[in-house]
Amino acid sequence: MSKIKIVCDSSAGLTEEEIKKYDITIVPLTVMIDGTVYTEGETITNDQFPELMKNAQSLPKTSQPPIGKFVEAFDQLGADGSEVLCVCMMESISGTVHAAEQAAKMTKTAVTVVDCHTTDRCMAFQIIEAAKVIERDGTMDEAVAKMRDVFSKSKLFLAIDKLDNLVAGGRVNRFSGTLSKLLNIKVMLEIKDGEITIDSKGRGTKYLHKTWERILQQMVEGPKVKAIGISDVQATKEVNWLLERLKEHFPDINIVVRETVPIIATHTGIGANSLHYYTE
Repeated sequence: MSKIKIVCDSSAGLTEEEIKKYDITIVPLTVMIDGTVYTEGETITNDQFPELMKNAQSLPKTSQPPIGKFVEAFDQLGADGSEVLCVCMMESISGTVHAAEQAAKMTKTAVTVVDCHTTDRCMAFQIIEAAKVIERDGTMDEAVAKMRDVFSKSKLFLAIDKLDNLVAGGRVNRFSGTLSKLLNIKVMLEIKDGEITIDSKGRGTKYLHKTWERILQQMVEGPKVKAIGISDVQATKEVNWLLERLKEHFPDINIVVRETVPIIATHTGIGANSLHYYTE
């Protein structure tokens, strides 16, 4: 009897336990630092990357997985007749989804490629819920529909300490970068419809804390929160501040806290931290 197997790129904020539990195959992205290419999760860890980035002569360059890596994964997983659900990070920051789409045309395996329109832990939320549907013998359409439902009820906010990396990588306009450099402006970003948008700007850490308090209030007053995650790039002090407040409001939720993956850290820069959650 055929089944559905899940493949995703390495930007998904899944824990090792979740990857094993749901038998998820990871196709890694790569990052080049001063001429040396590192593979996420294989030759570089999330914790190792920020120090290498800080000491690099230039901004690291990120690359989507080679098409052949996807073809190899699809071929292996579909050898027993299984279908494959391939979940990729948002197209606006990586061409990974297009590499997967091309690979899907080159394999005999039946592959459904989905742009999850987000990344990191919010991407993981969708994958986990799709995996649960598959565990219950749900169809591919049902799994994809569940992912879309989770996405519609998810929020990803990202606090940027310095905009240099986002500007250098072309992810926000240079006017915003100039504000950041000249006025110590901090920026709160939000992922909306698969795009990075500016939620608000303000000066200093007090502004960020006030903004987080506003977001926390929205969480408390809105639909019931089902899951929460925090990802960061060497922002321990701010993460602890945010985590303490989240635990006050949501003591029964196991909050996953993790150093984000190199491809995301490259874009966000040192000191960034993000909040991911979804609701009923």
